[in-house]
Amino acid sequence: MSLSEWQSNGWLRPHRTSAEEISGLFSIVDRDLQDARTSDLSTDWQFGIAYNASLKLCMVLLQASGYRAEKTLQHFRTIASIVEVMGESKKEAAEYLEVCRVKRNTVEYDLAGVTSATESKELIDFSEELREEVLQWLRDNYPHLVPTRK
Repeated sequence: MSLSEWQSNGWLRPHRTSAEEISGLFSIVDRDLQDARTSDLSTDWQFGIAYNASLKLCMVLLQASGYRAEKTLQHFRTIASIVEVMGESKKEAAEYLEVCRVKRNTVEYDLAGVTSATESKELIDFSEELREEVLQWLRDNYPHLVPTRK
């Protein structure tokens, strides 16, 4: 299903992004990746912060493509859109992030102590790799949106 079909279903709305908005999202990603590596945080918080970094990277892809997820199931749709934007090769990444989304909801709303140091590190590493892939995707598809380092 294409993103335009998602829009027809009411799952997305059109969105015109800017280099400033994308740069702002990358600043959140960079802050979150730095903070997630802070050793004096619980593994639950490290996991949640790394999850947020990956979510923001999915938002970059979606917004650069001209859309924003509607409020209902916003995280779910934002994550799922990675396959529509980057292709079927990202199906496993979307499935992994969906599992992380559910676990993050558990540690955020229901129960502490659910994540391990290994899981948190895995998600942090995944998020750092995804950051580089998203940057390359922007360079290839929307070079005017690539953030400049300050």
